[in-house]
Amino acid sequence: MANEASKAADDVRTQIQTVLNGQNQPTVTVLSSLLEIQDVLHYLPNEAIEETAAFSKTTINEVWSVASFYTNFRFTPPGDHTYEICWGPSCHVMGAQQILKRVQDELGIDREGETEDGKVTLKYGTCLGACAQAPVIAIDHHHKGKITTEFAAKMARELMA
Repeated sequence: MANEASKAADDVRTQIQTVLNGQNQPTVTVLSSLLEIQDVLHYLPNEAIEETAAFSKTTINEVWSVASFYTNFRFTPPGDHTYEICWGPSCHVMGAQQILKRVQDELGIDREGETEDGKVTLKYGTCLGACAQAPVIAIDHHHKGKITTEFAAKMARELMA
């Protein structure tokens, strides 16, 4: 079992090193490196912080200070699917709070984060950029507008199936 974990960590490190070495831009920074890694892995494992520090010839603390500053970085693996609910002003006025509560009930969670089985990551979005379609959700980055509470609940059930 320890051997499997070690091999998995080595595979992740190799994947991260490939991402770091494959950056094709004039200026490579800690931030751009972390963004590239998250684009590929969908989160930043500890190995990402360590490998970025080595690649950038800086300290783990300096890399961590960048990673922890930006709220768009995540440090745990996301669920198989992402369910984002917009609660910006237009969506709020059009019932986003009721939709959020209903989706939380369907997913069995009371906060942002992953369902217990890891199938779904629930996110709260301050704006999904589709105010004219309020209320809006995004499932795996595909927007759906003018949704009802019942439709939102149905989508949550389908993701959990």
